[in-house]
Amino acid sequence: MTGAQDWEATLADFDARLAAARAMGGDEKVKRHRASGRLDARQRVATLLDPGTFVELGTLVGQVPADGIVAGHGLVDGRAVMVGAEDFTTLGGSIGAGSSAKRYRLAELAGRERVPLVMLLEGAGHRPPLPNEARSGRAPIDLQQQARLSGRVPLVTAVLGASAGHGALVAPLSDFAIMSAAGAIFTAGPPVVKESLGEEVTKGELGGPGVAIGSGLIHNVAADDEAVLADVRHYLRYFGSSAWSYPPDRADGTDTGPRSLDRILELVPRDSSAGYDMRAVISLVVDDGSFFQVQPDFGGAVVCCLAHIGGSPVAVVANQPAVLAGAIDTDAADKAAHFISVADAFHLPLVFLSDNPGVLAGSDSERRGILRAGARMFAAQSLARSAKVQVTLRKAYGFGSMVMAMTGFDGQTLSAGFPGATLGAMGAQSSSSAIGADADEAAALRAAELDAGYRSASHLGFDELIDPRELRNVVLAHLALARNRRQSAPAPRSSAAVTP
Repeated sequence: MTGAQDWEATLADFDARLAAARAMGGDEKVKRHRASGRLDARQRVATLLDPGTFVELGTLVGQVPADGIVAGHGLVDGRAVMVGAEDFTTLGGSIGAGSSAKRYRLAELAGRERVPLVMLLEGAGHRPPLPNEARSGRAPIDLQQQARLSGRVPLVTAVLGASAGHGALVAPLSDFAIMSAAGAIFTAGPPVVKESLGEEVTKGELGGPGVAIGSGLIHNVAADDEAVLADVRHYLRYFGSSAWSYPPDRADGTDTGPRSLDRILELVPRDSSAGYDMRAVISLVVDDGSFFQVQPDFGGAVVCCLAHIGGSPVAVVANQPAVLAGAIDTDAADKAAHFISVADAFHLPLVFLSDNPGVLAGSDSERRGILRAGARMFAAQSLARSAKVQVTLRKAYGFGSMVMAMTGFDGQTLSAGFPGATLGAMGAQSSSSAIGADADEAAALRAAELDAGYRSASHLGFDELIDPRELRNVVLAHLALARNRRQSAPAPRSSAAVTP
């Protein structure tokens, strides 16, 4: 044989090996997996990425197909990402020596090429070595590399089934973690829990969406695999590829210019004790009324969301008067601190909309560490070097004003307030009770409270007081001003601060 014929046997063998690796756990297991309503690992990768852009790496690693993880890179909206998808049909998606090396390699390439890393989890954690499986005494640990990537490239994790042990640890190291309604995540699964603790518990009871969202481990939940992967794509649109790039402006959309918010006077009651849904205000302010909320079911007293204003991505942190009257509790502060840190790491401008009576008081709040969590949130916003635009709508008291970036001369491009905004260490009613004020003294305290915004503006505590209907226009103008700082090249943030 000569020429092309010399290659026939070699290529036939090569194709057979590739086909075996790509068959995952075999037809029966794959069909059973799909029958449960879940996509298999290769379908998940294809659904996440732009059609036809996946380039696989490590296909022939290990003694079992792809060693239980489909890995490589592709495009999301035309931009490169690294992606790894645990294959539950192959030994339960467990991690062997080969798949551990692949996971490390994915993280290594994400850092070297400065692109996001997306991990799709459904696996049982580390498995014992297979017969004849080589295992180095000092194998690379993927979590070490992933920790080094924090704040340098976007890290996103999706939990699409049961995820346990080492694999599950990827989620808390991520910037954003999302799971499907069928997902579960835990240190060890029900069999191990029963064996070690004698506790009989289901996967859902141990680490289903209710548990994972309630603990703050998982940020968002979506109905099924397709919805989760669509949300991952949506999330990534607000971020640059790495901390060495600025977030991209929208290529589409017509609602990018100034406009008056006449409806805001109907949405925001003048009575500062009356509740309302801050999300309706955010919808008015942002382009097209569209935003992506992060952790909507955790720490509800603060709304954290990604949006566009003037066509540019922003991170919005807003008090929610419909929950705890907007008082910031431990969960809300922890959520906001993480969100602010992620936004700052990737140069997203921060828009703070303040309307709170302070941080949440009371014995239960103290036991849950409100001062520690509040200090963490304050440190995150104070250390942030992204543009900060802060507006107080009706009130902000005590430490609640400080964590919402209202402290004077704290790096804001703008600090503004609505006329009539009330400020101070505490509200007039609480002050009256604290000092035992009589009727005249209480009235004087109330009058002083109502005039506090003007007093603050008189010595530049606020840069400006604004008509509520001009909220979008004022924010838009100052975000445009802040873009001038982009004359210097973007780079990862560095801080020596210790997180509270």
